[in-house]
Parts: sequence; C-alpha cells; structure tokens
Amino acid sequence: MKDFVRSERAHRRELIDDYVELISDLIIEVGEARQVDMAARLGVSQPTVAKMLKRLASLGFIQMIPWRGVFLTPEGEKLAQESRERHQIVENFLLVLGVSPEIARRDAEGMEHHVSQETLDAFLAFTQQHGTPAE
Repeated sequence: MKDFVRSERAHRRELIDDYVELISDLIIEVGEARQVDMAARLGVSQPTVAKMLKRLASLGFIQMIPWRGVFLTPEGEKLAQESRERHQIVENFLLVLGVSPEIARRDAEGMEHHVSQETLDAFLAFTQQHGTPAE
C-alpha cells in the first residue's frame, strides 16, 4: 500500500511539475502562457487545463489574470527551475551511460518525477565523476 500511495503522490507531483514547467516555457518562448496553447501542447481539452490551473492557483504556483494569461508566482518559478534541474541531472546521467540524446531526453522526462533526492545526488556525482559526453 505504501508503494501505491508513493506512486500516486509522484503522479500528482508530475502533473504539477509538467504544467508549471510548460507555463514557464511558453512565457519564455512566446511571451505568454494561454490556456489554449497549454491544451494544444499537452494534447488535452481546455476544461482539463482549466481544472489544473485552478489547482495550481490554489497551491500558490500561478496567478491567472483575465484576458492576460497565466503567470508563475515566485513559488511557481522556483518549482519550474527545480523541475528543469532534475530533468537535466537525469538526462546527463543517461547520456554518460551512452543513451542517445533523443532517447535520453524523452526518458528523463518520465524518470525525473520518480527518483528520490538521494538518487538524483548519486546521478549527479556519477556524471561529475565521469564527465558528460560533450566534455
């Protein structure tokens, strides 16, 4: 039962991380994060996005401004940055192991949400010890 609960929490965290990271990416790429663009990128309906945005707002990660879009709060920015860092650590680890760049990027997207801090620290130490393929 513990594993199920842990897995369920990780899945919820994964959704939150993915949305916050997507909002950050959209703001960086096109200057704004709109519900319609999020739905298109995620392949879900706008009502699904709206429900998640309400949740993110209630958690203090975003602010929704009518007719202007969605913006990250400082807490949301921090979460987006942490998510990017976790992704990069996992991706670099996979690259050092010899996984192709495209597969490493895709696999890291799924793995980053389900590894403990201890595992991330070990991945980072291993990567630093063995260098990245670009080095």
